Amino acid sequence: MRILISGGTVVNAGGSVEADVLIDGETVSAVGRGLSRGAGGGSVQVDRTIDASGKLVIPGAIDVHTHMELPFGGTFAKDTFETGTRAAAFGGTTTIIDFAVQTRGRSLREGLDAWHAKAQGNAVVDYGFHMIMSDVTDESLVEMDQLVAEGVTDFKLFTAYPGVFYSDDGAIFRAMQRTATNDGLIMMHAENGMAIDVVAAQAVEAGNTDPYYHGVVRYPIFEGEATNRVIRLAEAAGVPVYIVHLSARDALDAVRGARDRGVNAFAETCPQYLFLSLEDMGNGFEGAKFVCSPPLRTADHQPELWSGLVKDDLQLVATDHCPFDFHDQKQLGQGDFRKVPNGLPGVEDRVDLMHDGGVVGGRISRERWVEIIAAAPARMFGLEGVKGVVAAGADADIVIYDPERRHTISASTHHMNVDYSCYEGRQVVGGSDVVLSRGKVVVENGQFTGARGDGRFLKRRAVGPTLA
Repeated sequence: MRILISGGTVVNAGGSVEADVLIDGETVSAVGRGLSRGAGGGSVQVDRTIDASGKLVIPGAIDVHTHMELPFGGTFAKDTFETGTRAAAFGGTTTIIDFAVQTRGRSLREGLDAWHAKAQGNAVVDYGFHMIMSDVTDESLVEMDQLVAEGVTDFKLFTAYPGVFYSDDGAIFRAMQRTATNDGLIMMHAENGMAIDVVAAQAVEAGNTDPYYHGVVRYPIFEGEATNRVIRLAEAAGVPVYIVHLSARDALDAVRGARDRGVNAFAETCPQYLFLSLEDMGNGFEGAKFVCSPPLRTADHQPELWSGLVKDDLQLVATDHCPFDFHDQKQLGQGDFRKVPNGLPGVEDRVDLMHDGGVVGGRISRERWVEIIAAAPARMFGLEGVKGVVAAGADADIVIYDPERRHTISASTHHMNVDYSCYEGRQVVGGSDVVLSRGKVVVENGQFTGARGDGRFLKRRAVGPTLA
């Protein structure tokens, strides 16, 4: 099918231009002015023309941090690969990279196969996988090489969650050494989980059991210390490291310091750390809606995170989408904040929040907006030239975006399979009018027009030591 998108402003990370976009099948065949006119002066034959006058034509966004169907705390994240990717599409995200999970004592292969089974035939947009590595052994180190060759090029380890995902410094260092030989990437959840458990136990013993204290006991300094430590381990191993869901200026200072001395340290932040704060958790058990790790911080951390995005100390914004129903699953933490399932919904809201708070708010340009939601994720995670850009030869993952449309975020209208919204009642400016995934219109006029199983697994390239 040939589609012509006419009259819009094409926005890529490198600049904006008024241009038409011609799509042939699943890819973009041309970007330029006057594409409706053929070489001989006649009209180009197309099956459909979409008028994008007054709209932005941007690459489909890429969310590199989601957790569909993740087991956690005795339950599972509510969104399946079908419901979660459909919600992503409504929000202008046409690619996700989810985390497959290695069960301690089991192989990486077994965990990866389980996630392939969850996604294949269910995802409605394209997807890839990172690998959560919870058991570093001689055998799993060899498996890392095999997974990199299959396009699963990143491995997430934790300094948090003792007894579940936690890895000690020796295990982390061994995994980092392995990526020096296979061009994989270590991603780190960097909080000092051992110290957090001490403070959390003391809080509960003192009778401080409300969800608010989840945010209190996970000190920002614990995130800063762990971030500095894993960066130093990566320096020793001679490899890059990527910090997931950075929330605190203490951790950002560690990343900045490393980058200033020439270290290949990279980091993401998430919308919740830019738009929500610890104060949102202070309403009794309602605060359970906002329990995630790292936790929401006091509002004074937010300007530093925005500055990090402007100066490229933070390279991108992902969501850590991991939804649990408030009226069922979050209730597991009644009487003990340590038992609240950790995670927030957000895959549908990221693009609009970053446009509203970033572009409309005057903090970032619209080109930087595209960079942090699409281009940088593609470049850093092995999809450059295929995703994250509106250009000839790239996949036709395209969003026709109305930069003036106002709408209100609400659980009553969102498409995520969860019973609340962290941003309930927040009005935002900007919204996705038409969303295409590999040349197929999947969202239009507020309706889903795609199909379960349309999403394909993405075999990603190993990017190497600079993530460039």
